[in-house]
Amino acid sequence: GAFLLHLARALADQDVRVSVVAPAGDHLPADEVLDGIPVHRFRYAPRRYQRLAYTGQMAEEVARSLGAKLALLGFLGSEFASGTRVRRDFEPSLLHAHWWFPGGLVGSWVSGLAGIPMVTTMHGTDVRLAMGNSLARTLLRHTLAHSSAVTTVSTWLAGQVKAMAPRSDPVVSPMPVATSLFTPGGTRHPDRLLFVGRLNAQKGIGLLLEAMAAMRVPATLDAIGDGTDAEALRHRAGALGLESRIRWHGALPQPQLLEFYRGAAALVVPSREEGFGLVAVEGQLCETPVVAFASGGLADSIEDGVTGYLTPPGDAPALAVALDRVLSSEARHEVGRAGRQSAVARYAPESVARRYRLLYESVLSGADSR
Repeated sequence: GAFLLHLARALADQDVRVSVVAPAGDHLPADEVLDGIPVHRFRYAPRRYQRLAYTGQMAEEVARSLGAKLALLGFLGSEFASGTRVRRDFEPSLLHAHWWFPGGLVGSWVSGLAGIPMVTTMHGTDVRLAMGNSLARTLLRHTLAHSSAVTTVSTWLAGQVKAMAPRSDPVVSPMPVATSLFTPGGTRHPDRLLFVGRLNAQKGIGLLLEAMAAMRVPATLDAIGDGTDAEALRHRAGALGLESRIRWHGALPQPQLLEFYRGAAALVVPSREEGFGLVAVEGQLCETPVVAFASGGLADSIEDGVTGYLTPPGDAPALAVALDRVLSSEARHEVGRAGRQSAVARYAPESVARRYRLLYESVLSGADSR
């Protein structure tokens, strides 16, 4: 994700030498230097099967496709080979793996072979994988047992990890967000709602459609994202009589999202068990009032009525009432401003990098004392 580039840049600005190992992707070079940071991408399958990374749906792909299962085996082997080669050439003091699977599992092999400590950060999709699979939980516990430090991007995730791996001691340390990109500006449309995310059950847009059908205010919705449920959701919107009130935009890159965040009267995040809630933070940075379910990591960034609005998880009627209230209240502007102040303080890249640098130093001092 883009947040990893923000973290790498900010760490480099604080004199931390960084080299990145990442999977290959469409139209991405095998090796490049981004803002002074070397990036090494490994191929793991014939091009037509290199579809596991950068979609957020690796587990789903592997579950339904034999080709994806074979590609996963190639992924593990290629990441190990690339990581071993880069470790030999770069000679790092520490390895930082993102997502316990596959990165953390492979990282445990590389760090064990090299005799260097590893920090493992979990982001959400990887934790949900372990929650639903006993083999994955066993591999999770193995990975964390071979990690010198474990971090999660939200308090909720830390609790889930602790429940599955009681001997772990996860530290809550969120990822950075592009505070310089996501800024307020432009003209807001008073009855326009915004949804940004994958079109699937976990992201909850179906519940948002139900809420819109029950609202008193005839709000419109910009829906940005794609996913496996896209066609079914369009049919559902039609059945609810919402065709003329919804614009479906598909997935958009971050810079294009900016105008939508700035123009919306409210951003709706109806996710279930959201690991972090990056979209909510991006909206806050644009001073857009955020209305979300009190679920998962969203409670870390949103204080109800102060920096955003929280409603009972999965409750579409309550969401409808909250949206009507927010769109009818001038207080939403003050909440939007408070949301930005809170998000800048917590998620600015330099602040996040400083916390991670201190963690690295603590891990390395512990390794030196053994």
